Amino acid sequence: MKVILIEDVKNIGSMGDIVDVKDGYARNFLFPKKLAREAIKSNLKIIADIKKKKLIAQAKEKKEADAVKEKISALSCTIPVEAGEDDKLFGSVTSQDISRAFEAEGLIIEKRKIILEEPIKKLGVYNISIKLHPEVIAEVKVWVVKK
Repeated sequence: MKVILIEDVKNIGSMGDIVDVKDGYARNFLFPKKLAREAIKSNLKIIADIKKKKLIAQAKEKKEADAVKEKISALSCTIPVEAGEDDKLFGSVTSQDISRAFEAEGLIIEKRKIILEEPIKKLGVYNISIKLHPEVIAEVKVWVVKK
């Protein structure tokens, strides 16, 4: 049975694709979960409209992410921590700590969006990447200082 995917379906295809699937899979899984519709002319028009709206929404999200990137790039935050000899921290600075520091500055950033290769374990200045959108990544400075 030929179907048009309304949403991205893992191992099948992405939104708007016309794919050939088994009848039972379409009737029992794709149609009830509203992941696909039967491939007929009227549904093709509906999917084209949905696709257009989704592209407009993605463009708007990217524009907003670019605006936030400009705002974030101008900021930096300071995180005071306990440190021992050789400027080694007793713990480590994680993405959650960085998120809290920016929250104190008045900017809310989800910890999942903060990209850390590994937790920070020494004092210093670090450039941290924040993924605001799949195509927009902002760089910020984080100062890790001794209490």
